[in-house]
Amino acid sequence: MTLSVFIYLALLVFLGGLLWRASRWFRGSLRRKEGGRLPSAIKGIVGTLFSPRLLILLKALILDVILQRRTFREDRFRWVMHILIYWGFILLILMHALGRYLTVSLFEDYLPTLNPFLFLRDLFGAMVLLGALMAAFRRWMLRIPRLISSRMDLFVILFTLLIILSGFLLQGVKITSQGTFEGMVREYAEGLEEEELRVLKAYWVKEFGVVIPGVKGEVTDLGRGVHEESCAGCHSPSRWAFLSYGVSRGITPIAPKLDKAGFPKGLFFVHLLAVLLGLALLPFTKFLHLVTSPLSLLLNAVMERGRSTPANLATKQMIELDACTHCGTCTVRCSMAPLVEEMGNLQILPSEKIQALKALASGRDLPEDQLHEILEGVHLCTNCYRCTVTCPVGINLQDLWFEAKEALFSRGLLDPLALSPLSFFRGLMKEEVGEGYETPITRIKEVIEDTFPGIREPGKEIEVPAEGVLQEELSLSVDASTFYVCFGCQTCTNACPVVAQYEEPQEVLGMLPHQIMHVCALGLKDLALGSKMLWDCLTCYQCQEQCPQGVQITDVFYELKGMAAAQLRGSG
Repeated sequence: MTLSVFIYLALLVFLGGLLWRASRWFRGSLRRKEGGRLPSAIKGIVGTLFSPRLLILLKALILDVILQRRTFREDRFRWVMHILIYWGFILLILMHALGRYLTVSLFEDYLPTLNPFLFLRDLFGAMVLLGALMAAFRRWMLRIPRLISSRMDLFVILFTLLIILSGFLLQGVKITSQGTFEGMVREYAEGLEEEELRVLKAYWVKEFGVVIPGVKGEVTDLGRGVHEESCAGCHSPSRWAFLSYGVSRGITPIAPKLDKAGFPKGLFFVHLLAVLLGLALLPFTKFLHLVTSPLSLLLNAVMERGRSTPANLATKQMIELDACTHCGTCTVRCSMAPLVEEMGNLQILPSEKIQALKALASGRDLPEDQLHEILEGVHLCTNCYRCTVTCPVGINLQDLWFEAKEALFSRGLLDPLALSPLSFFRGLMKEEVGEGYETPITRIKEVIEDTFPGIREPGKEIEVPAEGVLQEELSLSVDASTFYVCFGCQTCTNACPVVAQYEEPQEVLGMLPHQIMHVCALGLKDLALGSKMLWDCLTCYQCQEQCPQGVQITDVFYELKGMAAAQLRGSG
């Protein structure tokens, strides 16, 4: 009765957790607040199933979900690891956990103690065990650069090992258990004469590995006959369970003590409770990706921006956030990942942004400094698409970064990077952003003007700093210190395509390129940093290529913007 209560409770928590997760998929959002998402999802599913896209869905199911093609292309070691764990678990569930419900309906002679089922159970368990050990080796022994392992990663691997190893240990103890053997005799071979029971015990000690004190293992014709009449129909030789049998040989010296202490029953409950606890925790831990990762692969095969409804795209992104396995592939391939060593912001790494975005999408209040770290992380993305292309579960990470960026802008957060070439992708997505596109750009320009006022009041005297002060600050590269040789020929200004766009460029841009070089030479830092020209620069390098003095104008602009960004963040 107690066992049934545990089983039903685990199933109840599992189903309740899945419903709770699913409800978050239809309620949570990074930016989009469209209503009617559940009806829209149902309509989309029906429309896909009754359209040519069904073939695309089936192709993704076979190649990406079942065969895990994306992982195979990226890393053969990880592919073997995932295949072992994924298919090992699936086959254990179908043939072992659901054996009496599923396997027995397919095979009339099914019994877990008969071959091939006895052998296959150990084989599938060995697959999961090897895969979990490979995962641990990859995370903690290979020392892959910037691969960060969280406590959840450790929990999932250790819990998987607990389930599998407790299963092998349980089976090994049962093989040696005298009590288990005698219980089988009482149930299936009742009425044996004393001599028949004696030779049967000797036969099982010899052939099946049972440990019975005082009984020497031997095979006799009578013993074999009793076994074939009473036991052979239900039990294949224990050696077929190759790992469990190996465990039983290892514990043979202490088998009687384990049997007397009730280890077979105790280990049964430990193993069962581990399995039930894993089932109950699945919706609340990384184990959820067993459901969401295949779902993400299927959704991304048939959905895309511009064709799918905004409501369904928002739902897909919520599922994607739960589908992340924290494998680190995106981080290893990220072109901006080396910046972490310089800036110390882990939110630059794609795999580390996901947890923060989940919190953001759930509507939780996050500290201001964490929000700025997230904004910096998504803004520094160069949109090279390496992370999206290599993601083994098909998450469209670029869309996630874009939505997160706009969500943070809508909260009033600002970042100087909004005026840098790193916002080029946002410019391409201007129509997608809509009416709010100009808001963060306008506001950050206002902040820059207030922070670096330069000369705004008529007649205000200019305080010229000591000679060489600004030149010392522009020290990231040798090229950025060349501004002092500028003699104001205006070649850079004449070559600038931004200047050429305006009839009165100085009224719009504040200062022109040659003038910025001049104020740098004078050491007027605030005047240089507050110039609109600095932030409207296209970094096309036309000015730098045309300069007769070899002034590295674009490099100077880069460092000036870096100085401004650092000061705006309070670190300059």
